[in-house]
Amino acid sequence: MSNVVLERDGHLAVLTVNRPQQLNCFDYATLVELGEITESLRTDRGIRTIIVTGAGEKAFSAGADLKERRTLREHEVQRNVNKIRSVFSMIEELPQPTIAAVNGYALGGGFELALACDFRYAADHAIIGLPEVSMAIIPGGGGTQRLTRLIGPSRAKELILTARRLSAVDAAKLGIINKVTSSNHLMASARELADEINQNAPLAVTQAKFAIDQGCNTDIHTGMAIEAKAYEVIIPTEDRTEALEAFKEKRKPTFKGK
Repeated sequence: MSNVVLERDGHLAVLTVNRPQQLNCFDYATLVELGEITESLRTDRGIRTIIVTGAGEKAFSAGADLKERRTLREHEVQRNVNKIRSVFSMIEELPQPTIAAVNGYALGGGFELALACDFRYAADHAIIGLPEVSMAIIPGGGGTQRLTRLIGPSRAKELILTARRLSAVDAAKLGIINKVTSSNHLMASARELADEINQNAPLAVTQAKFAIDQGCNTDIHTGMAIEAKAYEVIIPTEDRTEALEAFKEKRKPTFKGK
């Protein structure tokens, strides 16, 4: 059985970490598989949005597989940490918008996977946190960096240095979670967001995401230059012309991603 399941539904891809008996924890084989699927999606022009979730009802992912970790030698631990960091960076850098559907525990690497996504929707019973310091390590999959950029250094330090766990509602108050919903409606809510995005011109969506991601950690003048270059990419596209024609003809545009 595959540790990561990829389902396609029109322009939407749903990526599911499929180890429910292990609370969807990441062993090395799962990380390799997740990386391979992520790389295949990068160049898939038919996929415009991606939902990432976990199998079952208990966990999005509870992080690293500690049973495996106990059997590893030091260089193998470093291999796993390097892999989780690189795979999550691949997910963050996907051109398509990504939505984490957090259906339960999102701890350690599981929370870091959610942080690597553009949006985080959570079931009302979900629990998130970075408990690594309580295990005598630190977050190694981008948690110290992405959480800090999301909520600021003081709040990030408070959560990381205390190994505190948060409910979905409390995480939403801090701006970590975009939307909290019932578990039964979680995937429907994530799909609604994906559908709303997919109604728009895919190349424009990609360039807007690029401009935001590349510009947000620079000074405003560099950010404006990045935005200008991203805009230039869109000018010669067929979709831009189609949008103008549709406006003229008072109809809904048909975007082809060209």
